[in-house]
Amino acid sequence: MVSWLEEIERREAAARAEISELRSRMEELAGRVAEREAVLSRLEITRETMTEILSGEGAVTVSVDEAAEEVPLPVDRSGAGSPVGVRLVPQWEPGVEADVLPRSYRDVVEVLHDAVHPMRAHHLCAALGLSTGKNKVEGFRSKLKRLVERGWLAEGEPGLFA
Repeated sequence: MVSWLEEIERREAAARAEISELRSRMEELAGRVAEREAVLSRLEITRETMTEILSGEGAVTVSVDEAAEEVPLPVDRSGAGSPVGVRLVPQWEPGVEADVLPRSYRDVVEVLHDAVHPMRAHHLCAALGLSTGKNKVEGFRSKLKRLVERGWLAEGEPGLFA
């Protein structure tokens, strides 16, 4: 026969175990709530940004976060390029440095700036540690053409690409 003291101790242990389980579940749920709130926040910001961009009202600036480095980018409303009007490679102007470019474009400009002679696209891919396969080089050429179109590079000049 179980004494009344043993019964109370058993109930206390059960209550402690239940409290521990509930606290554990609360922590798990709090983590899940925080994750979903972060997703919701990003979605709200995306909706507001897209509404602002597509409405064409006011000046809009978009930030690109690359390795904790934020680069503000002006929005091009010309309709050319990106379907939402965001231009990741801005037009080059005197006094504008390559640090306004996304990292992959900045690397291209820096390598070509240091070159002593024109470089072909496949040599540039190799210098950047990229694949030199035909399909990859063809895709890379579109990046080079974009830099030429926006005034960052010129074809065939020393230090640029051929």
